[in-house]
Amino acid sequence: MEGQGKKNNRRSTQQAATGIRKVPTQIRGLDDILYGGFPAGRTTLLSGAPGTGKTVLALEFLYRGAVSGNPGIFLTFEETVEALRENALTLGYDLAYLEEQGALSLLGVQVDPDVLLSGDFNLKALFAIIGGKVKTIGADRIVIDGIDILMRLFRGSRRQQSEIFAMHKCLRDQRLTTILTAKNIKGQDSSQYSFLDFMADCVIYLDHRVKEQVSTKRLQVIKYRGSGYVSNECPFVIMTDGIYLLPVTQITMSYRLKPQRISSGNPSLDAFLGGGYQAGTCILISGPAGSGKTSVACTFACAACKEGHKVLYVNYEESQEGMLIGMLSIGIDLRPAIEDSAFQVVSIMPESMGTEEHLFHLMMTIKRFEPEHLVIDAVSACERIGGKLAAFDFVVRIIDACKTKGITVLLINQLSNATQEHDVSGMGISSIIDTIIKLDYKFTDSEMIRNLLVMKSRGTRHSHKFHSFVLTDQGIRIDAAAI
Repeated sequence: MEGQGKKNNRRSTQQAATGIRKVPTQIRGLDDILYGGFPAGRTTLLSGAPGTGKTVLALEFLYRGAVSGNPGIFLTFEETVEALRENALTLGYDLAYLEEQGALSLLGVQVDPDVLLSGDFNLKALFAIIGGKVKTIGADRIVIDGIDILMRLFRGSRRQQSEIFAMHKCLRDQRLTTILTAKNIKGQDSSQYSFLDFMADCVIYLDHRVKEQVSTKRLQVIKYRGSGYVSNECPFVIMTDGIYLLPVTQITMSYRLKPQRISSGNPSLDAFLGGGYQAGTCILISGPAGSGKTSVACTFACAACKEGHKVLYVNYEESQEGMLIGMLSIGIDLRPAIEDSAFQVVSIMPESMGTEEHLFHLMMTIKRFEPEHLVIDAVSACERIGGKLAAFDFVVRIIDACKTKGITVLLINQLSNATQEHDVSGMGISSIIDTIIKLDYKFTDSEMIRNLLVMKSRGTRHSHKFHSFVLTDQGIRIDAAAI
């Protein structure tokens, strides 16, 4: 609630400074990008290539407004009203019900080809229909889907501009918050419709790109008269209930550290760490395969659950059942914590979806489960999602989001060998990691010896020496003597 209050204060300050009255879109993340919403009583243009989500975004704005008591009109030149209703149901939007309640009006315009050929087509009749609907349902917003199709109905660019500007004036005189959608493919000549960018008070471009076989949709605010906005591209996904954006809107990193320490689950390791992990920070457990990383992480998770904490474990390497059985071999039984709803495992293949989908699914799981601690096993597998840069971006944004919420993050990073640098996705992340524990091993003639080193632990007097440890049927046993 405190974070939400800060957002509302920021929006209020922005509105007071600009004098711009805004209409909240209620689309998750978009109001943060727009510093409050669309300009009230003015025109916003959504442009982009086919399939980028223009109609979905416009429809969600209208639907959420209607549900909240703000009636609206949806005017489409691209599809029938029946098709629009059916498509909306896939998002859980019952448009027919809202129509029955007088909260929404759907208009599908099909122009007679004979009228076009004669050149007698104009928008006066359309203005009258819109005006009648506004009075009937008390609409304060309208979506015109496919304005580029409407412009094709007029011969010559001068006639197009004249008719569209007349429509713009009509809608503005009625103080309607107007959303226009138009096809516009970046890199192609769109000068024919460039006057729309000048006419609109807010212009938003939607893009859909594929890189390294990973599909990503992005949104960028191109202009917003009289208001500030987030100018960077913001990835988004279309889920089963609408659009989700997760913008990075904070300029400063204002994390609230919790004063308490939490046990690693092993008394010796707690001692080496100066009393355990600092709650709300980020810990990296790094080492080659077989060095005991998952064992250290599950030791922590099991101890935290016994203390009444909730732990979310994201596993990109192994199924839930496989992990649970593997931990039983060293005396760690996480099944009671699962039954008590204190421990939740999310096992998912990195290649199953793109970076943004992974990010949004994880953030929604965090929102529903509300864990105090998050374990990701292993962040090194995130490179398989969409390449090194995508993996780095994913890790940084998860750490930032969790630290903002006060969630302790424990990351497992698999190194290809015992001497590899501690990095993820080819870019060093040590600056945003609070504690780094390095695990490795060496072989003698008769056995394999595992070693543990606390490389870094901000704000604590920690051990700087290597300590050998073994995995027993009663957990991890660490030799307190330094090597």
